[in-house]
Amino acid sequence: MKSFAAIALLAGGIIPNVAAHYRWTALIVNGVTTPDFQYVRPYTSYNSPVTDLQSKAFTCNTGSTPAPGIADVQAGTQLGFKLDQPITHPGVINVYLGKVPSGQTAATWDGSGKAWFKISQLSAVTDGGKSINFPALNIPSYSFKIPSDISSGKYLVRIEHIALHVAQTFGGAQVYLACGQINVTGGSGSGPSSLVAIPGVYTGNEPGILINIYYPIPTTYIQPGPAVWT
Repeated sequence: MKSFAAIALLAGGIIPNVAAHYRWTALIVNGVTTPDFQYVRPYTSYNSPVTDLQSKAFTCNTGSTPAPGIADVQAGTQLGFKLDQPITHPGVINVYLGKVPSGQTAATWDGSGKAWFKISQLSAVTDGGKSINFPALNIPSYSFKIPSDISSGKYLVRIEHIALHVAQTFGGAQVYLACGQINVTGGSGSGPSSLVAIPGVYTGNEPGILINIYYPIPTTYIQPGPAVWT
């Protein structure tokens, strides 16, 4: 984990801004990394982040188009997203599932409406203001469990890394995101009744999005979005 110390940053008079960006490019299914953009929707922004949290690009990224495939995933098993390079900015991860409406497919649905619920997150770690650590920093992939008590069927699975290195002003948070197309089998329930829309889940003023991670060092961190559904 990476720790950020306010004193060192103030002494240097700078705020780190690593130039290298990164992309979520592939699903990891049954422990196997699939080809880039076989199941992950391609997008036109290359590795540029989304900063307008109310834009349509915030759903599945700028200019996203259907991927050629839909991955079969067993409910209750692990699924993952691979990056084209490790995460280089401090920040946090959220993963959402959205059930595809009747009459559409995981390739045709645009993700609109209140259809999403959070299934995983990787937050920051604080210790009362001495330091703040970001476990997502430098990871090359992120894996999570598909809940067992959801209904079988077509879903979009959406991952976001909210980079916070220049988030001290409104619109400064940089979101690196992608959507994967999956077909869940073996589900044993109906899923949650409380759902969110994306965009719409954030305003940009949340304390975990509009935040100075350098000084004063946050004593606590509040993860953006709803609680993980279990």
